Amino acid sequence: MPTTSDLALVDTNILVYSLSKECAEYTPSRALREQAQSDDAGLCIAPQTIAEFYAVVTNARRVREPFSPPDALAEIDKLVALPGMTLLGVPPDVVSRLMQLLRDHPVVGRKVFDVQLAATMLGNGVRRIYTYNTQDFAPFADLTVLTPP
Repeated sequence: MPTTSDLALVDTNILVYSLSKECAEYTPSRALREQAQSDDAGLCIAPQTIAEFYAVVTNARRVREPFSPPDALAEIDKLVALPGMTLLGVPPDVVSRLMQLLRDHPVVGRKVFDVQLAATMLGNGVRRIYTYNTQDFAPFADLTVLTPP
């Protein structure tokens, strides 16, 4: 199993696109998710990612065909069961880390959730993130922002 410094977090948007065949991002997103079938995929998600995923896929304003709560939970069960997908813990210093990141990178509104995710990643020693929202994570010099190949 990879060490946390070798892991790359998979952002919520990729997980959502991996289920939406009509999206242009479906194929690369699905391919990245399929990599998690392998023990050595080196991918991870955070508890926040799971909550965001649930919120998006059950919301008719966000997706064309929303999941029912039981179907969303079943999909989350599949994600966390993937052998190459590590579920990160919430580091004990996540609040102080978040506060420092907000001092260094002041944001407003919903952007705070990206900062919180960065705090969780950094607290776990994870330095890479796969996302289509590259601009949201670009301010964090300690992170390498990737899009699925």
